Order: sequence, then C-alpha cells, then structure tokens
Amino acid sequence: MPTLGNPAGTLEILKKYNFNFQKRFGQNFLIDGNILNKIISSAGITRDDFVLEIGPGIGTMTQYLAESAREVVSVEIDRALIPILADTLSPYNNVTIINEDILKVDIAALARERNNSRPIKVVANLPYYITTPIIMGLFESHVPLKSITIMVQKEVAQRMQVGPGTKDYGALSLAVQYYAKPEIVATVSPECFIPKPNVGSAVIRLTCHDKPSVTVPDERFLFDVIRASFQQRRKTLTNSLSHAGLPGITREAVEQALLEMELSPSIRGEALSLEEFAALSSILYTNRK
Repeated sequence: MPTLGNPAGTLEILKKYNFNFQKRFGQNFLIDGNILNKIISSAGITRDDFVLEIGPGIGTMTQYLAESAREVVSVEIDRALIPILADTLSPYNNVTIINEDILKVDIAALARERNNSRPIKVVANLPYYITTPIIMGLFESHVPLKSITIMVQKEVAQRMQVGPGTKDYGALSLAVQYYAKPEIVATVSPECFIPKPNVGSAVIRLTCHDKPSVTVPDERFLFDVIRASFQQRRKTLTNSLSHAGLPGITREAVEQALLEMELSPSIRGEALSLEEFAALSSILYTNRK
C-alpha cells in the first residue's frame, strides 16, 4: 500500500533525507490521497497499462501508479531525489526511474522499447514553469499516446479546453485540441501540497485523438499560422500574419484567403475555431508565392 500521499508520510521522508526543495524545479509534493486516487481513476490506469510519469518527486504518485499499472517509467530531473525514490519505491518491481530532463528523453524510442509501440498513458504533476513545452513535446514526438492526465496550474488547464471568443483562448488551446480532447476532472487547492504553491491547480485529462481533429497539408505551417495569430492578440489577422515573416505570405494573400472563407479582413485570431484555422492555413499554404 502507498505510504505517501499524506502529510505525515511525506514529512517523514523529507526529514529522513534532509531534503531541500529546489525552486528551479518547481517542486510541490501532493499530500492528499483523495486527489491521488482521483488522478489514477481519471487516467483509467489498469494492469494492462504502461505509464510514463514525469516528475515523480519523492514517489508519491508513483506508488499509486505502481499499485494499478503493469509498468511505470518515471523521469526525474533532480539527482537529489534519486536515492529517496530508491527508498520509497523499493517495494515495487514494476517501476523504473530515469534521472534525466524529460525534454531530452527520446520518448518514442522509450515507448518502442518498453511497450511495443502500443498506446501509452502519461501521468504527471508538472512543474508549472515548463508545462507547455512538455505537453507539446509529447504531442509533437508522435508517440502512440492513449491519454495525458496531468496536474497543472488551474488557469493553464482552463486555457487548454476553452473555445473561440474567450479571453483564455489562444495557441495552447488550439494545439491541445488539435491532438486531444481536454477535460478538467478536478480542481486542487494549494493546501494539498508541500510546500503550498501560490496558485490553484487542476487535473486535466487529454484523451488523444487517433488522428488529428483537422486535416491540413502541412502541420508545422498550421502551427506557425496559429502562433503568429496570437502573438499580439489585439491585432487583426491580416496585420498579424502579413508581418509574421511567414515565407510567401503577403498581406494580399491573407486578405484573399479571408475573402474566400467569407471572413472580415479585420477579424482577430481569437474569433477563429480550429477548423477555420485549418482552412485558412490550407489556403495560404497552397497559394503562397
């Protein structure tokens, strides 16, 4: 049974190893068993699953994952946590710890080696300062993913699932929804962590599409268009895209594309759906000079 996920067990381990929190790694350890069980159930972890965990910390969620999954590989960047993990995870023979920066790990190779390219599940309590690069790195690696269930800053979770016309809608919303269906499954107060973060948190499940939700001739170009459209939110799409330095994309080309779509040349990026961005990028890509 898990020995962590509560204040007493967590404090005992921290004291035993005289552990000092590293602010640069964004370390906040969960001490609420109810939230941990909610994460495991929301991720749908079963004995058939291979799970990639990012940032195990002292092994709190890892213990819960090991109880439920076939195999868990946890990637931890902080070398000081490795002996602690060896201790807290010693009862489990289905856990492997990799001391590495997740952004430098060849996840595709790891998936092939450990799971025969079957879809894997990712579970993580992500450092808030690096949430977006990690999520996009997972998607863009084109690893066969079943789902990503993660604890993130509450406002970032909200940004992932909103649609056009809302203040939180932007490039992250579109990128996530291109690859997956996002759903917030729990909100988490700062009191559920040691130390307490300064912001509220949320658990969000990203259920990955079998194939992207829209079809475009060039995926990279689609995301170039999306990023350029939100770099200065108050600018019109015509101004944003014509000054973004996209090869072969002129003001006239943007205006013509919007005209073909029966959209106003003064429309802003925040008004377009993912499907409309796909159509816009397809027209621009096909007609670029």
